[in-house]
Amino acid sequence: MLASVVPSVAAYDPAFAYEVATIMEDGIKRITGPDPEDRYWYLTLYNENYPMPGLPTDPARERAGAAGGPSRVCTGSPRPPRSKADSTPPSSFPVRPGRRRSRPGTCSPPTGGSGADTWSVTSYKSLREDALSVDRWNRLHPGTPRRVALVTESLTDGTGPVVAVTDFIRSVPDQVSRWVPRPFSSLGTDGFGRSDTRDALRRFFEVDAAHIVISVLAGLAETGAVPDQVVADAIARYGIDGSTADPWSC
Repeated sequence: MLASVVPSVAAYDPAFAYEVATIMEDGIKRITGPDPEDRYWYLTLYNENYPMPGLPTDPARERAGAAGGPSRVCTGSPRPPRSKADSTPPSSFPVRPGRRRSRPGTCSPPTGGSGADTWSVTSYKSLREDALSVDRWNRLHPGTPRRVALVTESLTDGTGPVVAVTDFIRSVPDQVSRWVPRPFSSLGTDGFGRSDTRDALRRFFEVDAAHIVISVLAGLAETGAVPDQVVADAIARYGIDGSTADPWSC
């Protein structure tokens, strides 16, 4: 989050090896190319082992996404297009590997039902800067065709809630919330530093697979796509106590 106040920092939070390679290649070209940028690249890398996917089938689009914008990691199980029960959680790590472990090979939630598209966001800072630039252009060029922010364009195709998940504090993905064209919520590790297993910490900070499912269902309930009882059933199924203190207050 602190990187967002430093214009010369290109900050990234990749989760997959091909994203790291793409970001490094892009950075080297932009620093040493014919019109070099006076910036520096900052990558946050994780020390958690999990399977790495290969470069996606649309290399040009996915390489551009890995260099800052959102790129689709996988698509939910078949369902009627534009269904009210669509849900699209874009994320920084850990939602991608967590969701894939819950049901290998798909983006379906562990509870079954409608699938969810999963997006990789390697740099919320880059998305915010793009959106601010678009806003400035539209403000200073009245009467010309309006431009659309990358995050808005990417998430326009769908109607369900968007749940952004990060191992950082939720103000990181919240940077782009006002440009998301669908109901938006975020999950993050707001609170004091702790030392425990990853699974225990992610449950404590409410960023694990169970809380992701509940957040998606809660978003669907708010739009009337599912009844509130579905959310209550999921909370009971995962053994979550809603009366506990906020993680950031403990």
